[in-house]
Amino acid sequence: MTGARMVLRTPVLPNWLWARRMREPSPTQGRASRANPHPNPSSVGEGAARSRVALFREREDAKASAARLRRFGFSVVCLPVIEIRTRPVRPRRARYDAVVATSDKAFHADGPSDTSSPLYVVGARTRRAAEARGWRLASSPPVRDADELVRTLADALKPEASVLYLAGRDRKEVIEAALAERFELEVAETYAAEARAAWRPSEARPLASCVAALHYSRRSAGLAAALAKTAGLEACFLELKHVCMSRDVAAPLQVIGANRVAIAETPDEAGLFRRLREELGGFPSLGPSRI
Repeated sequence: MTGARMVLRTPVLPNWLWARRMREPSPTQGRASRANPHPNPSSVGEGAARSRVALFREREDAKASAARLRRFGFSVVCLPVIEIRTRPVRPRRARYDAVVATSDKAFHADGPSDTSSPLYVVGARTRRAAEARGWRLASSPPVRDADELVRTLADALKPEASVLYLAGRDRKEVIEAALAERFELEVAETYAAEARAAWRPSEARPLASCVAALHYSRRSAGLAAALAKTAGLEACFLELKHVCMSRDVAAPLQVIGANRVAIAETPDEAGLFRRLREELGGFPSLGPSRI
């Protein structure tokens, strides 16, 4: 039809049908929702808040662990049960056949002025702390655990060699006993992990919103239970899902009646996180994904 205009009219729909169409998502909206199960950022935050995890490690140790947990979508409450007090070190000798350390905290104090002695440490974190103080490792990479440390020294040193052990005041005596059998051992206590008397009320309050707790040592697990009782949160503490690095770590919790205790398959932080994921049904930001 020449000269005629075609007019497209929007069909008039009943009010009830308009209301229904406004409620229904469009096809593109449906696809977006399926691709992103959390289209609203605030909903992710709410989920993470529901998956809140308590850490009872010393403050500096907890920082790195908390950062990793947050990357997986958890909310973290840090409730340190110990505080580190450093001590100046005054060794009897200027130089030793070997200096030994198992914790980075051994290098937070005013240590030996002579850093030329061969140094043997456990773990990369201890190595970094030592190097920051001017030490160089005798073995690289650092050994992984106490047993490997003892074997390494037995192979590297002659019997009756002089060994300085930079240790904490509260420690297991396994390394000390093994070294004392073979070498002329001197122990220098460079730091003390002091138990806290109580949490501040502002610290303790968020514990009530936690669903789980991670436990790295037997001592810190027992101290956490005692501090929770002091804060009037014993019942809340017992209701947590307690994920422990080993059965030894879990022992103080089971003594006080904690029934929701899980043990990591491997005694390290990766093992703790894997077990946490299994107990809580996945990570908030990754769902059932693996670490």
